[in-house]
Amino acid sequence: MDSGFDFDVIRRSIPYLFKEGMWFTVRLTVLSMTGGIVFGTILAMMRLSHFKAVSMIAGAYVNLMRSIPLVLVIFWFFFLVPYIGAWVTGADRPIAVGAFYSALITFTMFEAAYYCEIMRAGIQSVARGQVWSGYALGLNYWQTMGHIVLPQAFRNMVPVLLTQTIILFQDTSLVYVISATDFLGASAKIANRDYRLVEMYSFAAVVYFVISFSLSLLVKRLQAKIAVIR
Repeated sequence: MDSGFDFDVIRRSIPYLFKEGMWFTVRLTVLSMTGGIVFGTILAMMRLSHFKAVSMIAGAYVNLMRSIPLVLVIFWFFFLVPYIGAWVTGADRPIAVGAFYSALITFTMFEAAYYCEIMRAGIQSVARGQVWSGYALGLNYWQTMGHIVLPQAFRNMVPVLLTQTIILFQDTSLVYVISATDFLGASAKIANRDYRLVEMYSFAAVVYFVISFSLSLLVKRLQAKIAVIR
């Protein structure tokens, strides 16, 4: 067997890696980001609530998720979601959820804890006078948050939210442990099939680096633009 670096195995694998693996990774990242921001915003508003019980529940959830390794959460949800689904629907046997939807639920709920803290900081960065102005206009708490506070908080937190999304993109590679065919999983399958571990894992590392570094530069430019607007 040739011991040199085989670029041809990478060239032959590119269609499969990007059509199957990267498509899985991008879908999981975008959907988890969307769900995580929505759920995280709700958690942030709960944490800032004047009702102590509501605030404590949200705080307990955030602290729990941030104290457990993500890989363990992936395993738990992968094996438990089918049984939870059967319990909710009253089915006689576990419901087949699949690796993608199990991973989507996992990342949405896990990342929501981090997006929550980002959004909480963003909400608290808005001047308190803005809230009182909303109340003076006759808006209630939810209307004030939706029309005045949250738009400003999102603008302030966009760079940090995107940075967390880059981390999320990298973390999606952990679905490899449940045999999901994300970009790393697709690379691993080809590496094991063709006995080209160095080539495939090196290529996967380069792709992750290029995408993450490019997005980081984009975040820096956006951050500078927002600073100018302020």
